[in-house]
Amino acid sequence: MASISKLSSPAFTAVSSPPLRSEPKLSVDFRRRSGPVRSPIAPLRLSIQRDRSGRSALVVKSSLQDGNGVPSKRTTLHDLYEQQGQSPWYDNLCRPVTDLLPLIASGVRGVTSNPTIFQKAISSSSAYDEQFRQLVTAGKDIESAYWELVVKDIQDACKLFEPIYDQTDGADGYVSVEVSPRLANDTNGTVEAAKYLHKVVDRPNVYIKIPATAECVPSVKQVISLGISVNVTLIFSLPRYEAVIDAYLDGLESSGLSDLSKVTSVASFFVSRVDTLVDKMLEKIGTPEALDLRGKAAVAQATLAYKLYQKKFSGPRWEALVKKGAKKQRLLWASTSVKNPAYPDTLYVDPLIGPDTVSTMPDQALEAFMDHGVVSRTIDSNISEAEGIYSALEKLGIDWDEVGAQLEAEGVESFKKSFDSLLVSLKQKGDSLKALSL
Repeated sequence: MASISKLSSPAFTAVSSPPLRSEPKLSVDFRRRSGPVRSPIAPLRLSIQRDRSGRSALVVKSSLQDGNGVPSKRTTLHDLYEQQGQSPWYDNLCRPVTDLLPLIASGVRGVTSNPTIFQKAISSSSAYDEQFRQLVTAGKDIESAYWELVVKDIQDACKLFEPIYDQTDGADGYVSVEVSPRLANDTNGTVEAAKYLHKVVDRPNVYIKIPATAECVPSVKQVISLGISVNVTLIFSLPRYEAVIDAYLDGLESSGLSDLSKVTSVASFFVSRVDTLVDKMLEKIGTPEALDLRGKAAVAQATLAYKLYQKKFSGPRWEALVKKGAKKQRLLWASTSVKNPAYPDTLYVDPLIGPDTVSTMPDQALEAFMDHGVVSRTIDSNISEAEGIYSALEKLGIDWDEVGAQLEAEGVESFKKSFDSLLVSLKQKGDSLKALSL
C-alpha cells in the first residue's frame, strides 16, 4: 500500500456533497442520530443516545430553555471562552459534518480528530460508501482512498469553522488531521506527510497533527519553519512538553518569515490516561499515602505544564518573536474524558481552566461540562499543591519519565492499530465492490 508521504500528487476525485446550511443558534439538547439535524421546539434535555448505526458523533438538537418561549443563545461554552479565555473544542468528527453546526452555535470553536476517530466513523457508517465506491472504481489503492475520505471531512469541517478563524484573526477555529501513525518514528517521513496534507487540505485553518515522539519533535521544528501550523499530539510528560515548545520556537526563528502571525500551534497535553496508569501503580504500592494520591497525578502534572508554558512564553527570546507577529503555542488539554466512574465526570475539565488554552472534549466530557461544569480560572489557583503532589508521587517511586514513555508507546500503538484495522476493513469492502462489478 502507498504511504501518504510517498504519494506524488493531490489528484482527488471529485465527489458531490449537499450544500452546507445554517442552523438556529439556540440552546442544546444532546442526542446521537444518523440523519440531518432538525430543530424541534422542546424543553431543554441533556441526553446521549446511540442510533442504530452505532455512530459516535454527538448531535446537538436546538430547543428552548426557559418557560416563556424565549430562545437561549448562550451556553457554558460561551462563558468558558469569553470569561476565561479557554477555547472549547470537540474531539470527534464524522459525516455528515453539518452535524457540527449546532455544536458551533453552542460555543464549540474547533475540532480534533485522530486515526481512532476516523476508524470508528468510517467503519460504522454508510455515509462514506459512495465516495469510497467512486475511488475504488477509479482505481485508487486502499490507503490513498482512505486519505481522500479523511481529507474531504477535514475540508468540509474547516469550512464550517472558517468564520471563527476569520473573526479571531487566525487564533481559533482550527480542525486537526493527523499524519499516518506508521510514521511516528520517521522524522523525514513525517515532514513529507505534513507537507502533503497541508497541500491537499488547502485550508488556512487546518492543523497538521504530529506526535511528540523523540523522532518527530525535530519534524515539528521543520514543519513550523515551513509556515505550516501544527498540533503536536501525544504529550505525556513535562520534559517532552518543554522539547515541543523549543521545537516551535526554533521553527519560528528559522522560518525566515518576516510575518509570523499566520503560523500557529497547539501542544496537546494528555490528561486522563496519566491517572489511569499512575493509579494502577499506586494501588500496587498499596500504602494509605499512595492510595490517597489516586486521581491526582494527571491534574497536578497538567498544572505544572501550564506553569512551564507561562515561563517559556515570556522573556527576551519570546518578545523578539512577538515583534514579528508570533502567537503563543497554546496548551491543549486532551484525553479529557473520565475513565474511572468513581471520579467526577468533569475532573479533567473544571480544574484546568485558564487563559490561552484549549480543552478538546469528546461526547461524554462535553455533555457533562455543559450540564454542570463550573466556569472559573482554576489552572494556576494552587500551583504549590500540584508541586507537592508531583513530588510526593516521585518519593513513592513513580518515575514520571517512565510514565510518559509508556503512555506515548501505548498511544502510538493504539493509533496504529486503529489505522491498520480500518485499512483491512476498507480492503475487504473494496474487494467486494470489485467482485460485484465483474
